[in-house]
Amino acid sequence: MNFWQFIAANWRDILTLTREHLLLSFAATGLAALVGVPLGVLLTRIKELRGPVLGFANVMQTVPSLALFGLLIPLPLVGGIGARPALVALTLYALLPILRTTVTGLLGVDAGVREAAEAMGLTAWQRLRLVELPLAMRVILAGARVALVLSVGVTTIAAAVGAGGLGTYIFRGLRQYDNNLLLAGALPAALLALAADFALGLVEKRFDFAAPRRSAHSTRRVLCGVAVATVLLLAAVWWTRPVSVASRVTVGAKDFTESVLLGEIVAQMLEARGVAVERKFELGGNLCHEGLRAGEVDVYPEYTGTAFTAILKHPPVTDPQAVYEQVRREYAANFNLEVGPPLGFSNDFAILVRGADAKRLNLKTISDATPHASHWRAGFGQDFMSRADGYPGFAKTYGLHFAAPPREMDLSLTYRALAAGEVDLIAGNSTDGLIAALDLTQLQDNRRYFPPYEAVLLARRDTLERVPQLAEVLQKLARALTTDEMRRLNYAVDGEKRDRAEVARKWLVSKDL
Repeated sequence: MNFWQFIAANWRDILTLTREHLLLSFAATGLAALVGVPLGVLLTRIKELRGPVLGFANVMQTVPSLALFGLLIPLPLVGGIGARPALVALTLYALLPILRTTVTGLLGVDAGVREAAEAMGLTAWQRLRLVELPLAMRVILAGARVALVLSVGVTTIAAAVGAGGLGTYIFRGLRQYDNNLLLAGALPAALLALAADFALGLVEKRFDFAAPRRSAHSTRRVLCGVAVATVLLLAAVWWTRPVSVASRVTVGAKDFTESVLLGEIVAQMLEARGVAVERKFELGGNLCHEGLRAGEVDVYPEYTGTAFTAILKHPPVTDPQAVYEQVRREYAANFNLEVGPPLGFSNDFAILVRGADAKRLNLKTISDATPHASHWRAGFGQDFMSRADGYPGFAKTYGLHFAAPPREMDLSLTYRALAAGEVDLIAGNSTDGLIAALDLTQLQDNRRYFPPYEAVLLARRDTLERVPQLAEVLQKLARALTTDEMRRLNYAVDGEKRDRAEVARKWLVSKDL
């Protein structure tokens, strides 16, 4: 379907994501204003605090957003997964522009004006409320405009911690090679930023130094409006959080199609057994693991090779049974987590080239590609570049020397880059539906470098005791999926653009699960 057909078919979902985006970005900016303006006033009165406080705000601006989300997960009260840590992180990002412009605006008020106000007998509070804030308000609102536009942009990344918003479509579009999803997420986000900037620009123009009396009145209205709107938005964000249910199970999934499909299968099986389910899908990085340990997630799909090397930090081992048994033992001992039985398939690293190149050069194994690597460009995901079982050992094992250092990028973008001819070799996932959709060829790991990546479900032991239906689901799914089946399910979503929940439901019906 074209873009407008996609919009017509999914407009309700787009409106929901837009509402989530608005709630987060506006609530974060309002909260930053409620904190930043009084704090900025304080800094103009206590000079000694100015350097440390502004320095802290500057540091928070430099922390990568996804890293900040991850750091917040284990913290009590402000941490976790979903809207709460996203709101805290977005507020910290929005704080600096408002704080800095408040200080700049107040310090920029003419000293003669202050002296005149003092000579008229105004108290310090009256001078601030009736003179200084109105005169500084245009500068403060300029900072609020920057903060709000920044918040609208950074909120797209909040989708990686399950906070929703239009970033959900953007990340999904990158993974599924779907420009409709990308545009449906990016265009509303851009329009929101432009509309917010325009609206605050109109408010800013009302604060004209030539009309101080009107400005003082407008100041009170703006500050009261910000306070009321922020309280309402914070209440709305909190209200959207699910009500606690004794038998509720939170199912997590990583930010790629296969993980979401497996999470959806688990969620639907639990719901069929009368269990209330909360879905926290499309979580980036190690957020699923951290969420499981923090109690924000109860169960999520993982791979034994990833757990063995990336989490437990062991060197790669090629024996699937040995890897599974050691992961099961150490997860129980170190994290009090249960490793379910294997699901029946492995999602190994797949070294991929374009199908046309494989046919032209008669490439079947990775060793076959080694003589051509000196003329090729490679592109790998950040995960592959940094893992113990990733690029350094892989290049050494096969003696690979590329024409230039590999380009490091988001995994979903490597597929696009390979299909577009920007790179010639990537490391994908063996069950990925995009392999067939983009006519790519997987080269055989003939030297058996990569460890096994058997799919399993990880669950909290206290949840298994609390919800016995979860233990039943883990046993029902043991050896229930083959590699070919998983690839077909992925292709149904990535290649045929079918709804993930419907794909999972049809598979469950076909297996009588």
